[in-house]
Amino acid sequence: MRKLLTILMAFCFGITSVFAQTKQISGKVTDEGGAPIPGVSVLVKGTTIGTVTNPDGNFSLAVPGNDVLSFSFIGMKTVEVQITDNNFYNVTMQYAVIGVDEVMVVAYGTAKKESFTGSAEVINNATLEKRPVANISKAIEGQVAGVQTTSGSGQPGEGATIVIRGFGSINSSNNPLYVVDGVPFDGDLNSISPGDIESMTILKDASAGALYGSRGANGVVVITTKKGKTEKLTVEFKASYGLSGRAIKPYKTLNTADFIEASFQGYKNDLIYNGGVHPDLAGEMAVEAMKGSTGIFGANEIYNPYDMPVSELIDPATGRVNPSAKLLYETDWMDEITRTDATRQEYQFFVNGGSENAKIYTSIAYLKDEGLLKTTDFERISGRMGADLSPKAWLTFGGNVNFSKTNSNFLGYENSTSNSNVWYSAQYMAPIYPVYVLDEQGNPVLSETGEKQFDYGRTRPAGANPNWNPVATLYNDAYETTADNLSGRFHLDLLGKGVHQSVDGLSVSVNVGFDYVNTNQTTYWNPDFGNAATVGGMLDLVNNRNFSYTMNELVRYDKDFGSHSFNILAGHEFYKLVINEMQGQKTGFPYAGIKVLAPGSTTSLLTSFEDNYAIESFLTNLTYDFDDRYYLSGSFRTDGSSRFHKDYRWGQFWSVGASWRVSEEQFMQSVKFIDNLKLKASYGKQGNDRIGTYYGWQSLYNLNWANANLNGALLSSLENTSIKWEENNNFNVGIEGILFNRLEFGLEYYQRRTVDMLMEKPMATSLGFDSYWSNVGEMLNSGLEFNTKINLVNTGNFSWSANLNLTTLKNEIVELDGQKDQIVDGNMIQRKGEEINSYYLAQSAGVDIATGAQLYWVYDTDDEGNPGEPYISDDYQKASQCKKISGSRIPDFYGAIGSDFVIYKNFDLSFMTTFSVGGEIRDNVYIGLLNPTYIGTNYAANIERAWRKPGDVTDIARIQNGTGFSRPLTDSQLIDASYFAIKNITLGYTLSKTLLQKAGIESIRAFVSFDNLALFSHLDGLNPQHNFTGSTNYAYTPVRTSLLGFELKF
Repeated sequence: MRKLLTILMAFCFGITSVFAQTKQISGKVTDEGGAPIPGVSVLVKGTTIGTVTNPDGNFSLAVPGNDVLSFSFIGMKTVEVQITDNNFYNVTMQYAVIGVDEVMVVAYGTAKKESFTGSAEVINNATLEKRPVANISKAIEGQVAGVQTTSGSGQPGEGATIVIRGFGSINSSNNPLYVVDGVPFDGDLNSISPGDIESMTILKDASAGALYGSRGANGVVVITTKKGKTEKLTVEFKASYGLSGRAIKPYKTLNTADFIEASFQGYKNDLIYNGGVHPDLAGEMAVEAMKGSTGIFGANEIYNPYDMPVSELIDPATGRVNPSAKLLYETDWMDEITRTDATRQEYQFFVNGGSENAKIYTSIAYLKDEGLLKTTDFERISGRMGADLSPKAWLTFGGNVNFSKTNSNFLGYENSTSNSNVWYSAQYMAPIYPVYVLDEQGNPVLSETGEKQFDYGRTRPAGANPNWNPVATLYNDAYETTADNLSGRFHLDLLGKGVHQSVDGLSVSVNVGFDYVNTNQTTYWNPDFGNAATVGGMLDLVNNRNFSYTMNELVRYDKDFGSHSFNILAGHEFYKLVINEMQGQKTGFPYAGIKVLAPGSTTSLLTSFEDNYAIESFLTNLTYDFDDRYYLSGSFRTDGSSRFHKDYRWGQFWSVGASWRVSEEQFMQSVKFIDNLKLKASYGKQGNDRIGTYYGWQSLYNLNWANANLNGALLSSLENTSIKWEENNNFNVGIEGILFNRLEFGLEYYQRRTVDMLMEKPMATSLGFDSYWSNVGEMLNSGLEFNTKINLVNTGNFSWSANLNLTTLKNEIVELDGQKDQIVDGNMIQRKGEEINSYYLAQSAGVDIATGAQLYWVYDTDDEGNPGEPYISDDYQKASQCKKISGSRIPDFYGAIGSDFVIYKNFDLSFMTTFSVGGEIRDNVYIGLLNPTYIGTNYAANIERAWRKPGDVTDIARIQNGTGFSRPLTDSQLIDASYFAIKNITLGYTLSKTLLQKAGIESIRAFVSFDNLALFSHLDGLNPQHNFTGSTNYAYTPVRTSLLGFELKF
């Protein structure tokens, strides 16, 4: 009893003591001119206890004794004040100079933006998280000058393609190197949850990226994940839910009546201009042909969607549909394959915090993204755990591990003309062909189980996918991928600080990273209809395992000697990648739905392979700073790559750079409106060893040529031991500044020259090969980059900041194979002195008003092959021999505009738009709709402008069956590639801290976000960001997403 009484007394005394230590304080916050600052966040450091200043800058708060108050406000330097015995505090805040103290994660370390001699831009977490993307590559668009991105496939989980400062190669990779937490990344980008990313730094020139040697020529994307912080443990939860739809309008195609009338014109004109039939007779014959064996209506007019026979439906004199006919059905095949209620949901949970000696970060996230295309989706569950420990002043150790499991149901054969690609087969289906079997009244014929039955169109014409149903393909076939990603990054640092004064500034680091990806892919074709109906179905299983690891050892020395500062880095790195793949395929399955190989009767494919790739490197870097005004930097790296012969394996890559902070000079101190002004320049050499093969220099043999019961071998490529990496010589010069403490800007000129570009060099065919690979090409990219950020308004109740970036790009092929001046590939050409991937097209001379024929500008050549004077002809074969360069996809300039607003302290609003001006696109989908190759294909709505009778003046030639084969692509069919896109709008509301602190909650924010909101281009249906070459294809359309979200932190 006495012990219990003692405990109760102690407890009561403790409570009394706690309350006794809490006191009420107040104060006022002003700027340097004495003006009050409303909306300042006042927080007891390390707690959730806080408030905000009122319109007069005053605050009042109950605080524990002897703690620290932290005062923060956008655009001002944070102030910390020790709580004393005083009850009133006057606090003065200074405006921060924007951008000067920004720290960037760069190659093998960090650098202050003010002193950096290279070209790099940072995208922070707040910017990245505004884009609801499964693949982080799609969040880069529009954020950095000099970076071009495609829209990427709309397939959930797929990424965008990125190029930095133009195109460095014709045959090798143009993709940048991705680095995660200091180590090159070989995992799937869609395995990383965007919420786990702290920042992304885009390294654009040699001074920034030369330390990555043979893999840095195309630029580097440095991804830094979140780490534990020295603060109280915080827990954060984020959730979002929304709907997805098309981001791009569908192509406008013909309805049922218009399709029938256009088809009539095609049959009629074919009879007149190919069959020699008199126009007065061609109409009746065209109607009969439409009913025949090659007609659009199928056997016994089974695909006549009207309530009267074809002979009464179409007027042979005009080709018009009888206005009294009743339409029984009309099919939109694109509507049939797309969802109208696709959902996206994502949930993220984070824990972060620690002390000076131990910091932790952990997260778990779940994403389910339904595809716009029925049966497609992407699902990811991921987790990350990291810690940084400092048991001694001279020792730190830490790392993080990320795991993700992804499942994807996708569309096979995307970007192809395979019937399995429904973006191709459904796009061209005319509205007279039903998805399901219909009766004579246009009603579905149900099966014995009461279900609709797919119509496989056994008598449909060639252009309408006979014996096929694109919608049925989605449900009866399957394409699935499951991937397990495991990545780890670990570091051990020995610091001279704390050991002895003589080694202060010296550090030794060991870093180890690995990426493991195990992927299983399934391709299943049903045994009843489609691709594998004749072989009893097909199942193909592929297992792919990628494992890579990187280890480096780095020694640094960082020392100040008065006004002189030196930072020296030296290190060694080893990288290894092993790829193992096994594939098995069987046919002959007893019934549909089997997705294991055992029941298959016939083994049609069984194979496996292993690839190995390694790089060993030695590197060094020196930076020098004098008095925070003059900066010099130099980097050197030598790489030995297993891709090349031992005599040519090692390459040397380097850079030098310098910058001058003019604003720090004495003669600039009287210029008050310039807060920072820096000039910089750099030059260096980088490499690109991603040449498309791991064994480029070797003679390779095809061993699939059986010789009785022995293997037969056939030489498939010639040895060239002197093959090596392509090299980029990069020059960069720029100016950066901050004016009026509001306006931050940068202007840079870059020149990127690729030498030793890998090309096929011609050789005498009599030797058995037409060419061999050699480093003989050369290409030049150059341009200007401009970016600016400006704080337009910054008051207590409203702030507005805006940003703009602009880029120009000029590309020129300087040298090809050393012998030829041009390489022609269909309608594309690579020619010395011209841009990469230039269009090489026949030249349109309009449409003949008498016959409706397509006219061309052509010419004759003399005995030496020189062209003569051009003249007009309708000879398409001659036109195909008189092609000219007709531009390229490369724009005149491109960029982005965005803004961020804070309204009444609690509302936040942001938007981001992108644009591109100039360049041309060859829209293959639209061309196929405007001039179909096969009978039965639907037409683009613009076919209504086509020539129909003598005297018609138009830009579209007559409709005629089969002309898809005989009309070459002309320059008039190129479309202006300019566009303007609203990429994101986000509106959020954050609850007042004074309402939350009693509940121990730090913040609550709700938001709504619209992503890929609108695209304005020169043609509905056109995706001007499909690729960089300027063509379009039958691809998964980009997706627009509308989200509601919720964020809670405590």
